[in-house]
Amino acid sequence: MEFRHDQIPEIALDWHRSGRGAVLATVVETWGSAPRQPGAQLAIDGQGAIMGSVSGGCVEGAVIAEAEEALRDGRPRLLTFGVSDDTAFAVGLACGGTIRILLEPVGAALSEAMLSDIVAARATRRPLAYAVHLESWERRLIDGPGDPLSAAVATRMRADRSGPEEDGWFIAIHNPGLRLAIVGAVHIAQPLAQMARLCGYDVSIIDPRETFGSAARFPGEVIHDDWPDEALAALGLDARTAVVTLTHDAKLDDPAIRATLDSPAFYLGCLGSTRTHAKRVERLTAAGFDTGQMARIHAPVGLDIGAKSPAEIAVSVMAEITQVLRRG
Repeated sequence: MEFRHDQIPEIALDWHRSGRGAVLATVVETWGSAPRQPGAQLAIDGQGAIMGSVSGGCVEGAVIAEAEEALRDGRPRLLTFGVSDDTAFAVGLACGGTIRILLEPVGAALSEAMLSDIVAARATRRPLAYAVHLESWERRLIDGPGDPLSAAVATRMRADRSGPEEDGWFIAIHNPGLRLAIVGAVHIAQPLAQMARLCGYDVSIIDPRETFGSAARFPGEVIHDDWPDEALAALGLDARTAVVTLTHDAKLDDPAIRATLDSPAFYLGCLGSTRTHAKRVERLTAAGFDTGQMARIHAPVGLDIGAKSPAEIAVSVMAEITQVLRRG
């Protein structure tokens, strides 16, 4: 089975089930300038094969050696590495510091059933947190209210930030991947798609107009030629999805806007002047949308940075999407 580079839990589960053995290494804490943040993972099999990373290369060798021992005795480990200034500089860091890494042999410390639940949640785009107490080794999965850690999990999910809590728990956040649906394969969509991918988004371009939504204009992009509301329904709008409409054509933009307002998508931005948006609001009001729903629309789209060119407008759009994602 082929996996993407970011599917480390999936790889570890596959290796375990195939009899190769697997240890999951997870960054718990790092120095401030670390290339891999808390939650970053590395899978190691019984022969020392690896996938993923937990640092810039300065501690992987030691982690692999400890993983071999963890596979033999089945016990978890919390490793702490002090990284000198010279070593840190050699792997591209500004300064030294400390990195803590959790090692969990799959099938022993971390049960196959629990890892399977994590993988299943990731496959269905269901937000999930994995919590492990770093002293008692108690473990549990959290996907809603009712757990004493629910408030901390909710805060960490909004920030996409795994990390330790003061009471000894480490919380690993498994959020669905970020997605951006761009309605309208216009000139602004070209740099916007590129910038969104650089920011970690899966991008879908929606335009039923064959002349606009062509592979020649958007090489390598995922292009949907269905009507916007149908394409968004097939995509499945959730709280990790942003939507931007760029066509200036009410026949195309409005169905997408209505579909997004009826969804939990975290961002909706619409190209057009203030005057254009006023007319849009009139149409939405007539269609039965209230002021609270329409307040979700960011229009004119993007932060006001004086952008002129398509690339500059794309920068302003991605900046606003990031602001809404991170600050609400």
